[in-house]
Amino acid sequence: MLEHPESIGDVRADDELGSRAAAEAYIAKICFKQGPPTLIGAELEWLTVQGECPASGRSAAPRPQLTDLADALGPYAPRSIAPDSPALPLPGGSRVTIEPGGQIELSSAPFAAADRLCDALRTDARMLRALLESRSIGTVSAAADADRRAKRLLRLPRYRAMEQSFSGIGPFGKLMMCNTAATQVSVDAGADRAEVAARWVALYAMGPALLAAFACSPELRGAPVGDWASQRMRAWLRLDNARTRPPVQDWSDPIVSYGRWALDVPLLCVRTPDGIDAASWAAPPGATFADWLSGALDDEVGRRPDIGDLDYHLTTLFPPVRASGHLEIRYLDAQPGDDWTVPIHVFDALLSSPTVVADATAVAAPVAGRWLDAARYGLADTEIRAVAVDLLTLAAAHAATADAGRAIETAIRRCASGRTPIEEFLNPHAESAGPPGRW
Repeated sequence: MLEHPESIGDVRADDELGSRAAAEAYIAKICFKQGPPTLIGAELEWLTVQGECPASGRSAAPRPQLTDLADALGPYAPRSIAPDSPALPLPGGSRVTIEPGGQIELSSAPFAAADRLCDALRTDARMLRALLESRSIGTVSAAADADRRAKRLLRLPRYRAMEQSFSGIGPFGKLMMCNTAATQVSVDAGADRAEVAARWVALYAMGPALLAAFACSPELRGAPVGDWASQRMRAWLRLDNARTRPPVQDWSDPIVSYGRWALDVPLLCVRTPDGIDAASWAAPPGATFADWLSGALDDEVGRRPDIGDLDYHLTTLFPPVRASGHLEIRYLDAQPGDDWTVPIHVFDALLSSPTVVADATAVAAPVAGRWLDAARYGLADTEIRAVAVDLLTLAAAHAATADAGRAIETAIRRCASGRTPIEEFLNPHAESAGPPGRW
């Protein structure tokens, strides 16, 4: 939850923004909260189906009705589908949200230890499944929907404007919104500016190799023809470059540069006052938040943005790692079964100390920036596979517990053989000579 300080620079207590410099200062303060990095959290997503899935595919059953989801969740239902719901957290502290295509998400509370986080999420996931089963709703552990056409269930103005904006670029926007699911890990930003920068650089450098290590979405109905290890990440990388691919390789100070980048990303939508033209949040094409702030949109929008508008704009940015006070790692596919615990332990280990962060950055450097190759070829790219194995080996050496170390070692063996998480989950005892390799 973003906090609103009384004043930052020339941001005033009445929530007005006085200048671009004030907006950048505000973003730096709320997006990179500094303090000892001790907490870790996660978000888990699943596709949902009504009734039993037929033999034709794991997600071939219809999507559930939102009313059925609300009935099943009861007091835990999010207000996006039940406006009067108390939206209570589940017993383990997780809150439930619904994505535009009916995907269901658990957002954990933050924990000081990864094993406690995993225990709480397992407890909440079991309860979530039981609640949904009371209305014959099932969850599918899949990062991309291979069976159903993209269909938006949530009719909120935000998603209407989002679909409209992305539709002019290509098919990937609606596919991302409605037909994909992720495993997301969140970590503290860092104790000071230097540590924030080091952790930020590490997470981006490691991204391609770890994306490939956990890629398991080769099929996505409605995607253009092409063989990809992660169709989910393909969709994210292709839907809107300005919004999803910041030029982080050019940033010497991510705290400063993130704010500059954020203000220059085109507006996805402009909220209207309650009850006034709520059906249309469409933003002037190509206009950025900086344009709005400067007065260039006075005629079209009729007002200048305030802090609430800036907070909202920040939620419409979708980079592989997003600054939200903490750092959200957004580049991993949803994992099968309970295998989402493995990347949680991997990031917990690789960020466990400044020395390990530096070592991980150095290990990842040979393939840093190769996002599209990682999404397309996954572990079939021999260089990316080698770096993925080396990163996981480093993680195993610094795992917080013996159980976490053993789980990561299993992932090392899988990656070395070129097997995807789905292949390992469905046939854990199979042997593989490894993929033929791209190079």
